[in-house]
Amino acid sequence: ENHSDHVNGTPWFIYECNINLDMDYRRIALFLLYLFIFVVGLLENVLVIWVNWRRRHSANGVLFCVLNMSLSDLMVILVLPFSLMEVTMEQVWLWGRFLCKVTSLIYVVNFYSSSFFLACMTLERYLSLARPSSPALFPVVGRRRWLLCGGLWALSLVLALMENIHVDVLEWEEPGCYMLPENNFTEWFTTVTFLCLLFQFLGPAGIIITCNLLIARAIRTAPDVQGRRDVWLMHVYSLVFLLCWLPYHGVIFLMMIDDLDPHLFSCNSIELLYFSFTVVQGLSLFHCVANPILYNFLSKSFRNNLVNTVLNHLSREAAVLEQAGAGNQPNAPNRGGGEAGKQRKLSNASTSQSDIGS
Repeated sequence: ENHSDHVNGTPWFIYECNINLDMDYRRIALFLLYLFIFVVGLLENVLVIWVNWRRRHSANGVLFCVLNMSLSDLMVILVLPFSLMEVTMEQVWLWGRFLCKVTSLIYVVNFYSSSFFLACMTLERYLSLARPSSPALFPVVGRRRWLLCGGLWALSLVLALMENIHVDVLEWEEPGCYMLPENNFTEWFTTVTFLCLLFQFLGPAGIIITCNLLIARAIRTAPDVQGRRDVWLMHVYSLVFLLCWLPYHGVIFLMMIDDLDPHLFSCNSIELLYFSFTVVQGLSLFHCVANPILYNFLSKSFRNNLVNTVLNHLSREAAVLEQAGAGNQPNAPNRGGGEAGKQRKLSNASTSQSDIGS
């Protein structure tokens, strides 16, 4: 409204618009995308936390980071149904101001923390390979592990609160949950975008890519490592992170440029930019599905522990049922003890270290 450029009394940014974008197709695609990520991501991350929780006190710092990262991804997935319903109803918010702020806070906190713990996990993996005799980044003894872990969560909360303080339910044609400050929007949006780009993407990406390249170079010359598969996997780790987050931050950065210089882009470009924002935001959530696969299910150690955990759980249930049956038949011998003992022995023999290549 502040622009002085008009054509026949019509603002330039309206006069130039002739692009036709199909909102219905986008809404259907986002609904299916969110539904897929919710169902698959929920199952994967619950399994990861269930299997790794009993090993949470392990000296393995990589495992500790994986557990925190899975918790972050799970928290994002648990608030995803609100986004799914919001997309279905064309951004209409029906759950009140409290849930608007809480769901947004949970999403943004774990938006940061997931990348933080992924970067720390990659650094921990590199340090354990390059300096196996040096203290771990997340040592099992002392307060350092919990202080560092708490510091990462606290930093995520502080960065999230900078955005969440301006989240509220706004009444336009329909109520919507928006993140919009009352004053100095351009300055605020520029600051938040820059911090998000630095802390959530550039910083973690620099650590992840650098460490993965160094690990790939080290294991390429190691005689006792699988070689080509492990090197390939290191590059896949970096590539997946970039594919999930680079489009999102690219669109956000262009939106910031548009706020700083409204005459730089054409109206069609701006329409396409804002149309694509919700798409790349949804695609970025693929990290909730990709992370469990890359850092857990591809690991032979994790697969062994998953099988052992399931077998151990089933053997305990069988023992409980047999004891219940034995209560009804006092003279019946206990035939499940030997098998249950075997399963417990198999579970206890499982390794507690993650594979270096996965």
